[in-house]
Amino acid sequence: MPASSIAKTAGNNSQRGPLIHLSFGVKVLIGLAVGIVLGAVARIAHLEWLATTLSTVGSVFVTLLRAVVVPLVLFALIVSVWNLRKVANAAKLAVSTLVWFAITSAIAVTIGLVIGIIANPGRHAAVNTSGARAVDTTGSWLDFLKSIVPGNALGATVTNSVSGSGGSLTVTGTVGFNVLQVVVIGIALGAAALAVGQKATPFVDFSASALEIFQKITWWVILLSPIGSAGLIGKAIASYGWGLVRPLGVFTISVYLGCLLVLFGVYPALLALHGLPPRHFFAGAWPAIQLAFVSRSSVGTLPVTERNAIALGVPREYVSFAVPIGATTKMDGCAAIYPALAAITVAQLFGIHLAWSDYLLIAFVSIVGSAATAGLTGAFVMLTLTLSTIGLPLEGAGLLLAIDPILDMVRTATNVAGQIVVPLIVSKRAAILDQAAYEADRSLGANAGFPGSADEAVPV
Repeated sequence: MPASSIAKTAGNNSQRGPLIHLSFGVKVLIGLAVGIVLGAVARIAHLEWLATTLSTVGSVFVTLLRAVVVPLVLFALIVSVWNLRKVANAAKLAVSTLVWFAITSAIAVTIGLVIGIIANPGRHAAVNTSGARAVDTTGSWLDFLKSIVPGNALGATVTNSVSGSGGSLTVTGTVGFNVLQVVVIGIALGAAALAVGQKATPFVDFSASALEIFQKITWWVILLSPIGSAGLIGKAIASYGWGLVRPLGVFTISVYLGCLLVLFGVYPALLALHGLPPRHFFAGAWPAIQLAFVSRSSVGTLPVTERNAIALGVPREYVSFAVPIGATTKMDGCAAIYPALAAITVAQLFGIHLAWSDYLLIAFVSIVGSAATAGLTGAFVMLTLTLSTIGLPLEGAGLLLAIDPILDMVRTATNVAGQIVVPLIVSKRAAILDQAAYEADRSLGANAGFPGSADEAVPV
């Protein structure tokens, strides 16, 4: 074949490109579909090995995400606080962020209370309360002070467990990190660098370089999202069937309804009132919302949340400050809608009448309490705080434990969406939002915010 013909054929092939090109968002959706099928097969066919495999894959993925989040948050906050000197009215931005956290939480808890009063989920529940036991972990108002004071320079915690019997005992130590303490440490180091001034430049330059490195590692981990999503959703399907949900079906539907009303009703309305078309928000924030739904971790989703917020036009310096704080304290799903509905359900299960003063107390705890339980584990800490404050039996929390993973999916998705909505609103009101970036054309669930997309060049 002549060289000209070969060149022409090669040119045609290069123009034609691959026969199938899937965006990263579509790959994640395919992973979800595969996970649902495998989870259903494992449950129906009682394939324990398949259920264990799915659980292991999902757990490894979330563990990897959480492992890279700690240094990512630490260095991002150091750099962002240093760069806040370039942002006018930085203190005003911080106060506005906290105010809007409270406003959206108040709206969310109101929706939860209204749905609970109308639906009466506890009266429709077929649950026997005689064998109820209180959960081991409870929340208290002193937890906030305990959780923000770092025990060491890294915010690390060590938990020891003893196993074995007779003369053979094994002590296992597990190292974990309190993300809220990491946030406090990062802000303190950034503020100290600002106070030191020019002499702190080498330290800040090192932090900026380290941030770039951990960003790259983070995106390598997120490339595993299709596989991780399959494992996480497959584990949920294999472990939690309709048999567990049925006795608390009205409660489950109420939680999903409340979260979806906030996610697709309240947030779009607030954005529209500030001149921000909601369709652009969902197109830009969908990768984070999608990952939050399957990972059930606001902290694990943090890198994608930051990336999506920046792609939507929020200044990088402000995102690196607001989103990590939101990931630990901004929980409209876990700390507002869920505890309101759960408290009403528990009261009805145990035949306890709630007065209007109790409903107001639930609202107060939900708005303020998310800070009191920041850095602790799960929505159950928030729930036990609400129950103990109102005087409801803590055994009621144990009755809801079986279906918590199913509820946690939509709760976390709502949390993460709110963690992007508030910075958008605050940026818009402060006239620092890049409106053109917000209104840029992007398809829902496409590559935006994922590795390999056009947005990957946008630094966090």
